[in-house]
Amino acid sequence: MRYSANRRQLLKGLSAAGLLSQLGTLPAFAATRSTFTTNPSAAWASKQRLYIDGLCFLPDDLNDATASNIDAYICDISDIEAIKQADGTINYKRSYKACIKSITEAKQRVEANPDKLLLGLTGKDVSLAKHTERTAVFFQIQGADCVEQSIDTNLSQVDEFYDKGLRVLQLTHHYGNPFSGGALDNDAQGGLNQPLTPAGTALINKLNHKNILVDVSHSSAQSALDTARTSKSPIVQSHGAARAIVNHARCSPDTVIKAIADTGGLFGVFMMSFWLTNDKVPTVEHYIAQLKHVANIGGIDAVAIANDYPLRGQKTLLELNNNNAEGVKQYLDWWYSLRAKKVLGYDIEPQHAVIPELNHIERMNRIDMALGKAGFSSLERDKIMGKNWERVLNEVLK
Repeated sequence: MRYSANRRQLLKGLSAAGLLSQLGTLPAFAATRSTFTTNPSAAWASKQRLYIDGLCFLPDDLNDATASNIDAYICDISDIEAIKQADGTINYKRSYKACIKSITEAKQRVEANPDKLLLGLTGKDVSLAKHTERTAVFFQIQGADCVEQSIDTNLSQVDEFYDKGLRVLQLTHHYGNPFSGGALDNDAQGGLNQPLTPAGTALINKLNHKNILVDVSHSSAQSALDTARTSKSPIVQSHGAARAIVNHARCSPDTVIKAIADTGGLFGVFMMSFWLTNDKVPTVEHYIAQLKHVANIGGIDAVAIANDYPLRGQKTLLELNNNNAEGVKQYLDWWYSLRAKKVLGYDIEPQHAVIPELNHIERMNRIDMALGKAGFSSLERDKIMGKNWERVLNEVLK
């Protein structure tokens, strides 16, 4: 299978191919993790393909991390605070108060379970976790609201979160903030494409200096493009989908996918099926189509897997045995509120929330197998399932 690639991606690809030719391609499903403890050298040659997820959460049951076969993932540990506005309405923000508490608790939980989890601080921790049969979790917060109180003090709150283990920061979540336009912003004229602000530029410079990965998920397209031009390090959209397939404000246009790829970054395709296809019945093929599209626009080095649901899957749908007709109802009130504001894409009624076959603890294995059936080579599967994430984490988290 062949994809377009720019010169930077081609050089990276040749470098990666050279390394893989020395180590040998790691075959999928060849051995269990426990093999490593009894015969480490044999296990290294035959163990499972590297699996890294672009966004998930700490599970209630930490055994889920092992059951998922995921070696590392970007772990959203953010929390929200209800803040009363001047007009009496309530706004939910990922505030400093809420997030400093949530990251402290998450760090304590990870460090209390060293047999299962490893707090990811540098890119090298991916390899360390795999070799010691653990799951590396790289703390992320979905929105820079948590550091906005320190805009006038050299963004000192970024330093506090870094010391607590933060390694990935998303600029905003759905709606704009002092740093970035949001994907779902809507002004009186129906505008949806607000730019990066001067404070946003200062934040990106700070994140680059601290070796924190910049995540443009949920940003407006213009803010994402501005971020790609501003950042001196690779940026990512940890979880999203392609607007060329589903014409929706939460999905990214090809210009954004290409701009992210041109930084040396990557684009993770998530599991929220109403943003993967408008067809009535979502299938694994729809998910593969999204991955193919990202590869065609950004090159194979830009493609990655994401979740945005718990490791086991979307809980309500699991309880309903993946009955999408019932499960999607929980999203409708929110959907209709944005339809009333004429936000792009909300005029189309969602028919589903998950791809049933992938709303499962073994979804990474299933995606890997589906990639093989779709004609992706072993090397391409290596990259999509984890190697692309490992490369970016190694380059940014030092």
